[in-house]
Amino acid sequence: MSIVTLLPFIVLIGAMFLMTRSAKKKQQAAAQMRNEMQPGTGVRTIGGMYATVKEIGDETVLLEVAPGVHAVYAKNAIGAVLEDAEYNRIVHGDDEESDTDTVVPDDASSLTEAAEATDAETAEDAPKADLTKKSDAAEAGAEGQKDGKADGETDAK
Repeated sequence: MSIVTLLPFIVLIGAMFLMTRSAKKKQQAAAQMRNEMQPGTGVRTIGGMYATVKEIGDETVLLEVAPGVHAVYAKNAIGAVLEDAEYNRIVHGDDEESDTDTVVPDDASSLTEAAEATDAETAEDAPKADLTKKSDAAEAGAEGQKDGKADGETDAK
């Protein structure tokens, strides 16, 4: 056999080796991430649920889904171990930037005073539009008097 006939097989075996090698690296990285979990860290499961790690066993993890609600998951079900800042941003809605810029008034009067002032200014400047049609109203009145029934009335009993 010549090397030309063996070349496709060699290329195929090499591609398979490279694919399994990259998959194996991903599995090792995921296993290392799961081994670095500690109680108190935030995690995301492969199903998309966010929880806090309470206890770690050999093959299982006890997660606190909500205050006082615990669930046991397999370690392989942990999709990602999150940093504290990212976990708090996702779960609790904490945003470091908005905490410093947000000003909450003590009462709502400061919000309504500005709205009332702009409403009064626009009401004085804008002309009032006449939305009724005189010809249609006259025809409807004449039609209602013709058969003695108003809109929506029928002879049904």
